[in-house]
Amino acid sequence: MKTDILSPAPARMSERRTTVIGALLTAIGPISMAIYTPAMPELVHAFETTEAAVKMTLSLYFAGFALAQLVAGPVSDAFGRKAASLSFLVIYFVGSLIAAFAPSIEWVLAGRLIQGIGASVGVTVSRAIVRDQFAGGDAARIINTMGIILAIGPSLGPTIGGLALAAFGWRSVFLLMIGFGAMLVFLSTVCMRETTTPDRSRLRPKRLLEAYLEIVRLPRFLFTALILAGAVGSMYAQAAVLPFIMIEKVGLTPTQFGMSMLMQSGFYLMGSAALRTVSKWLPAEHAPIVGLAFSITGALAMAFSVHLFEPSFVSIMVPVAFCAFGIAFIVPFITTAGLMPFPHIAGSASAMLGFLQMSAGFLGGVAAASMGMPVISFGTIVPFMHIAALFGYIGYRRSLRTA
Repeated sequence: MKTDILSPAPARMSERRTTVIGALLTAIGPISMAIYTPAMPELVHAFETTEAAVKMTLSLYFAGFALAQLVAGPVSDAFGRKAASLSFLVIYFVGSLIAAFAPSIEWVLAGRLIQGIGASVGVTVSRAIVRDQFAGGDAARIINTMGIILAIGPSLGPTIGGLALAAFGWRSVFLLMIGFGAMLVFLSTVCMRETTTPDRSRLRPKRLLEAYLEIVRLPRFLFTALILAGAVGSMYAQAAVLPFIMIEKVGLTPTQFGMSMLMQSGFYLMGSAALRTVSKWLPAEHAPIVGLAFSITGALAMAFSVHLFEPSFVSIMVPVAFCAFGIAFIVPFITTAGLMPFPHIAGSASAMLGFLQMSAGFLGGVAAASMGMPVISFGTIVPFMHIAALFGYIGYRRSLRTA
C-alpha cells in the first residue's frame, strides 16, 4: 500500500479551530519580520552601525528559524504538538525581551536569533496539525483558509510597525512581538488540543536520521520543497532589500513603507480569496499552474523594470503584487502534496519542508545583501528564485508520471 493514500486520524479539533490556531501559529514568523522591517534603517542610526550589521539581524532570524525547524518537527512528533508549541513559544518570548531591551546591536542580533528559533515551531506545528486530522481537498482548503487569515497579519504588520516606530521608537516594535508571543502562549494553553500520539522514540538519533532520510529520498517531496523554496522563499529574501529600496531609493518614510507593503500582503490575501472562490470548479492540482503564471510574470517584470526605470512605487511594488497573488495559488496544494506521503512523521516532514523553504529565503537574503546594490539584487535574486520554483513544478509533474 502506498503511504500517500493513508488516511489521517479522526479530527480532534474542528476545522475552524484548526484553521484559526494554525494560521496564528504560522503568522508568528512573518509577523515578526513584517513588523520589524520598517525599523531596520532606524537601527542603523540608533546603534551607529552599518546597514550590513542590521541586515544580519534579519539573516540570523532566518537562520534560527530554518535550522530550528529540524528540531521543532521531531520534538512535536515525540512530545506532542501542544508541548512543542508551548516550549518554543517561551523561547520566542525570551528572544523578544532580549531584543526589546538590547543595549547594543550585538544584543539585537542575539535576540533575533533566539526569536527565530522560537518562531520555528509555528509553521511546523500548523502544517502538522492539519496533516494529523485532514487529507486531500480538505487539507488544501484549510491551508488556503489559513493563508487568508495569515495574510491579514503581515499585511498590517509593516503599517503597525511603522506607526509604532514613528510614535514610540524602535523598541516598541519588539514590545509588540512580546505581546503577540504572550497571546499565542495563552492560545496554545487554553484552546489547542493534542492531535497526535507522542512517541519519544522518534527523538532517538537513529530514528531521527531514518525519518529524514525517508523524507529526502522521495523525489516528489524534494520537488515540492523546491517549489516552496523558490516561491515563498523569495518573499523572505526580498525582505532583506525592500526597506532600503523603498525608504532610501524611492524616498518613502518608514510609515509609508509599511503602507506600501500592503501591495504584497494585500495581493496575497486577494489571491487566497480568489483561490477559495474558483476552487469550486478549478481542480486543486491545477491551482499551482495559475499561480506560477502570475509569479513568473511578476518575476520577469522585476528583472526588466530595474534596468528600464528609476526605482518607484509602481516599478517595484506592482511586480511584487503579481508574485504574491500567484504564490497564494501555489502554496496550499503544493504543501499538501509534500506532506501527503508521510502521515506517520508529519512533524518531521513539515519541519524539513519549512527548513528548505526558509533556508532558501535566508540564502537569497544573504545573496541580495552581499551584492551591495539593493535594486539590482532585487531584480536578480528574486526572479531567479521564482524561475527555480517553475523548474521545481516541472520536476514534480514528471515525478508523478514515473512514480
